Amino acid sequence: MPADLTPAELTLLGLLVEKPRHGYELDEVITARGMREWTEIGFSSIYYLLGKLRNRGLVEEVDAQANRRATARKVYAATADGRRACAEASERAIAEPRPVFPPLLVGLANQPAIPPERLRAALAQRAAALEERHSEVRRAADAQPHAPGFVRAIFEHSLAQLAAEQSWLAAYRASLTDTPGDT
Repeated sequence: MPADLTPAELTLLGLLVEKPRHGYELDEVITARGMREWTEIGFSSIYYLLGKLRNRGLVEEVDAQANRRATARKVYAATADGRRACAEASERAIAEPRPVFPPLLVGLANQPAIPPERLRAALAQRAAALEERHSEVRRAADAQPHAPGFVRAIFEHSLAQLAAEQSWLAAYRASLTDTPGDT
């Protein structure tokens, strides 16, 4: 069995388990589903990752599609080993909570170094950014009303996380105004 897949590898492999795709189509799906918000897959890394998955026997080239310039685009599909690896890694990703390392917590741990007025400004900036992000994810979700249930679940999870952070942030900001000496 192949070693653990990185989140980026697992994401691409999962998209290829759904159906065979070429790199540009993978990029389009990643963009449409808002996946760049929770994966670290840039357009330039797609073919690199496909090569790594191919070298591990998890995907294979299955076809070539001609584009307008009459050059072929390689189409990749998951192999049987790739499907098994995707299922096993996805099951672990769902079942096993893993620590995350948000920079916010590092900033909060160093909060005593921040002058109170700058802390309030930074928190206000974060609140505005969270509101904008929430709106962006909501628009992306609403743009795909017929998306499969698993895609809707990703959007719903992202929206719930954003809402939870917005709620925490509002309460924290209020606590700072209630106890001025606690910054």
